[in-house]
Amino acid sequence: MSHTCPRTPRIGVVGMGTYLPRTTRTNQDVAAAAGVTPEWISRRTGVHTRHVADPAEAASDLAAAAVRAAVAAANIDIDQVDVLIAATSTPDELGPSTACRVQALTGARHAVALDVSAACAGWLFAARVAHDWLRGNRGSRYAAVVGVEAYSKFIDPADRGTAVLFADGAAAAILGPVPGGGGFTDFRLGSDGTGAHHVLIPAGGSRIPASPATLGAHRHHIHMDGRAVRDFIARIFPQLVNEALVRNRLRLEDIDAYITHQPNPVLLRDLGECIGIPPERLVIVGDEVGNIGAASAPYALATAASRGLLPRGGRILLAVFGAGVTWGSALLTWTGAPAIRIAPARTPHTAAPPARTPAVQRSSR
Repeated sequence: MSHTCPRTPRIGVVGMGTYLPRTTRTNQDVAAAAGVTPEWISRRTGVHTRHVADPAEAASDLAAAAVRAAVAAANIDIDQVDVLIAATSTPDELGPSTACRVQALTGARHAVALDVSAACAGWLFAARVAHDWLRGNRGSRYAAVVGVEAYSKFIDPADRGTAVLFADGAAAAILGPVPGGGGFTDFRLGSDGTGAHHVLIPAGGSRIPASPATLGAHRHHIHMDGRAVRDFIARIFPQLVNEALVRNRLRLEDIDAYITHQPNPVLLRDLGECIGIPPERLVIVGDEVGNIGAASAPYALATAASRGLLPRGGRILLAVFGAGVTWGSALLTWTGAPAIRIAPARTPHTAAPPARTPAVQRSSR
């Protein structure tokens, strides 16, 4: 009598959720302090709007809202989440993990909670950890993977290289078993620590602890070498796309949607054109939300789903890159996961805050 071992199920996205803070800053709002004009910002970056967390909102608050939305979209109970991974460069504290804060806020009592730190590439790094966790632990059911940033807490308004780009937001995915040939394949991750100095918050860690001197010198703000970062992205994005296509014997037109980190919409569109990506298949969301770091790629994925750009069975190429420097890619066959996007009523940053009346958008393909 022969026994056939059951096949390990493929792991994919079964639900998505996003959350944006209610306060917004337009180019008009940030231009003067940065020493530029609103037109300069639009022309050089393509960013038009940024969401900004309230003073009492931390990264975990944004992340928890996105996780709750993703759990609801997946139509599961929070108790079914067995691992909860947060990707962020702007944690609530240096310790404990922001994921533990999210666990407490969401009531994910059965989950193992941990952080992954890979800057703007973090969500895909976290997705790889969750994917392998679920594949390697037969008793595990679902994983919540959230990318979140509260960059506004670490921005120098006078630094045009960062103030016009970075913003706040969160996006989460519930990963779990998916049918047929769906789900994730071909993860490739990489890093080169010799470029770690290009983007960082210099003080506040064990190398340069916080002090009156570091506060006075603005060492707790994001410092970025814009030229070095641009050169890195211009090199790594085409490389990620080309290598993924070659490995999988695919052509550019075989990919239904290209989901990337969103550092600068103008740069992304220029690189997409150089690579030959059909413009309608390169998902751009940075114009609406700015650079929200580890939340950028999952926010773009959820937005693409809500816009009807991800047909069931469609092939998605994810390509991410961030400080460290870090990068990664993966293929994802879409299985029709629904998305719930929470977009509270927008208010200018100068206005008195209104009562919270979140607008919830649910989409399913």
